[in-house]
Amino acid sequence: MSGLMEAIGFGLASGAVLSIGSVGLTVQFGVSGVFNLAYGSLLTVSAFIGYWLVEQGLNLWVAMVVVSVATGVLSLMLNRGIYVPLQRRGASPLTLIVATLYVATFIQYLVALIAGDQQVSFALQAGSERSFIGFRLTTLQIEFIALAVALMLAFHLLLTATKLGRALRATAGNRTLARACGIRTARVVDFTWLVTGMMCGAAGLALAATTVAFDFNLGSLFLFYMVAALLLGGAGHPYGAMLGAIVIGVSSQVAAFYGNPQLSDVVAFGIMVVILLVRPRGIFSHSGATSGLEA
Repeated sequence: MSGLMEAIGFGLASGAVLSIGSVGLTVQFGVSGVFNLAYGSLLTVSAFIGYWLVEQGLNLWVAMVVVSVATGVLSLMLNRGIYVPLQRRGASPLTLIVATLYVATFIQYLVALIAGDQQVSFALQAGSERSFIGFRLTTLQIEFIALAVALMLAFHLLLTATKLGRALRATAGNRTLARACGIRTARVVDFTWLVTGMMCGAAGLALAATTVAFDFNLGSLFLFYMVAALLLGGAGHPYGAMLGAIVIGVSSQVAAFYGNPQLSDVVAFGIMVVILLVRPRGIFSHSGATSGLEA
């Protein structure tokens, strides 16, 4: 029983970190209409930049701030330099997805060229273990859970209690109508890519820091889990992505506890397939919603 509780605790910790990236990915899609497969490559970039900064003696949390800002700027540059021009030329959603796939491949192998294909590790001290309601978590895991909760709360307040949040929802719902109402939709989209890129940076560093070892394939692996969480919650539904990430994190770790650790990938894939077959729009999406940002 204690082993099962440990697996659930680890699943909660990994799910909390996954939720940061999952929310960023679904909000990015909801506002801009671009399903960005290069998101995983940015996770890899942030992991290696964070690793290098920590190796230079920088504190992990200071490194996370630097990495988040750098990844946010890179995310904004990719959108403004590649995806926005394609959208202006009338590119179809499929064309945009293919473009993000090529960008992802280019970034992934550029990282491999610079950093090499060997695995690296942060070699951080996880800290002492603490028991909470039967769960056993390390200090580092608790800190990352607290970070995820703080970021999710901040995002909730931004979305529901600010003028910018209303502009985000309006732009996601109908960009043409929002522009006609005086909302500077281009700036809203820029802000979205900057903030979601920062969330991607924080998630990438946190995932790498809690992984035994990682290489240039890190982002591709965790993007798989984030897409599963996004589909479970419903595209464009940030709260659904939060809960979906927790479900994916816990279920994959429990499956690994009861069987082969490779079962975690099978569970995530299985959940994705079942949701696509039973409820393609996701559990938390409204029946008529196919895109946009739902609050």
